[in-house]
Amino acid sequence: MSSDSENLADGLFVTNAERNPLRIAAQSARTEAPKRFYRSAGVGEADGGYAVLLDGRTVKTPARRILATPSSPLTGAIAAEWEAQGERLDPSSMPLTKLVNSAIDGVADRLDEVAADIAKYAGSDLVSYRAEEPAGLAAAQADAWDPLLAFARERLGAELAATAGVMFLAQAPEATVAVAEAVRAYAGEGAGAPFRLAALHSMTTLTGSCLIALAVALGRMDVEAAWAAAHVDEDYQMRAWGADAEAMERRARRFEEMKAAAKIAEFFGGAA
Repeated sequence: MSSDSENLADGLFVTNAERNPLRIAAQSARTEAPKRFYRSAGVGEADGGYAVLLDGRTVKTPARRILATPSSPLTGAIAAEWEAQGERLDPSSMPLTKLVNSAIDGVADRLDEVAADIAKYAGSDLVSYRAEEPAGLAAAQADAWDPLLAFARERLGAELAATAGVMFLAQAPEATVAVAEAVRAYAGEGAGAPFRLAALHSMTTLTGSCLIALAVALGRMDVEAAWAAAHVDEDYQMRAWGADAEAMERRARRFEEMKAAAKIAEFFGGAA
């Protein structure tokens, strides 16, 4: 791979653990995005899977691994992100690349740890904490979240409780164990496991709910409905007080990440 491509991976897709946020922010303020250095992006076979190719050469992740997946359609979608770049590269428009880098570099060697991190959300999941008032908000939460508790009970075998207010609610151990087992079953084994877990982890952290993430991953809920369920409180407040432009811009960027994770889940399906 050319040195340009390796430097690109270092500069644009550095792992979070390697970043100094203040230093990166200062550098970003004064550094232009790198110029596009390749003519075309495509897909080729590599390491028993499908790799992104820039002018026929493989791309490297920040950890110097080949940017490849077991799914030809997914790799094609990643290559399309690279192909769509203009004169300068914009990492914010490449959410699939970012997430697949994370799967390869950050998840593949830590499957059990990542699965456990997802499952722990069941102990304080978004959908278990309800407002007592106003009545309109409480009703909106019930409409969006009661079906998710039913999904957990019927599909995952997890009888999770809900409470009004902000006091911590201890879930039954057997319920949280059932969610953990569902996460592991969804991840499965083999080459697809890191990508399933990376997608599930991303959706969980973006929504604050492993139930929402599992509902998307297992085909119970589409990504638009999931995003709406994750923002019941915010949307209610916006209807009452109006929207903040900066907050909506941040939300739109996060939704692109959510859609990328949902797309990966769709490409790989569930192992269970």
